[in-house]
Amino acid sequence: MQPHVLVVEDEDALAELLQYNLKKEGFRVTVAADGEEAMILVEERQPDIILLDWMLPRVSGIEVCRRLRGRQETRNIPIIMLTARGEEADRIRGLDTGADDYIIKPFLMNELFARVRAILRRIRPGLADDKVVVGEITIDRVAHRVSRAGRDIHLGPTEFRLLDYFMQHPGRVFSREQLLDAVWGSDVYVEARTVDVHVGRLRKALNNGHEIDPIRTVRSAGYALNAD
Repeated sequence: MQPHVLVVEDEDALAELLQYNLKKEGFRVTVAADGEEAMILVEERQPDIILLDWMLPRVSGIEVCRRLRGRQETRNIPIIMLTARGEEADRIRGLDTGADDYIIKPFLMNELFARVRAILRRIRPGLADDKVVVGEITIDRVAHRVSRAGRDIHLGPTEFRLLDYFMQHPGRVFSREQLLDAVWGSDVYVEARTVDVHVGRLRKALNNGHEIDPIRTVRSAGYALNAD
């Protein structure tokens, strides 16, 4: 089952960005542009979690949070407050109003997704499958499994981490040094050519000898996972 996220955000660009990335991460997304619309959508169909902007037209995010917490049927919906207000007093006010978490803009998408999953694991564990899908490839971080077009793929721990990192940034080209820092860690000395060896192993496992290679080599630049 896809977890249903209600995004309440009046900045169109940010709302579209959240919707796009959440869908890519496997969530079902509904968007509301103001607090009043959010309350109507929640009454029509309760989401599994709400990403709620503080500063909203008509009804503020704080007031939406207060109203939801005041009703028996909505008081347990997880809420993450999104806001540019980073002062300690504002964070305390947001949490005291009933928000489960508080993220200050601008934020990293990966951090937001990690917090969403953490809350779902704690409150609604049945919805907390940590899966990423890019094209035919699916990676399940909880079960530590990978598949391509329904075919199970067996990877070593390094290849798994390498694929996981690629799938978090489909289409983006990474140099060998960037991959070393991200996958092996900046405090570990590994030669850059080691990346080539593990990319080769990952390719062999993904392609099964006849499928289209999803990993692209960019001359003098590095590697990328094709977004499609």
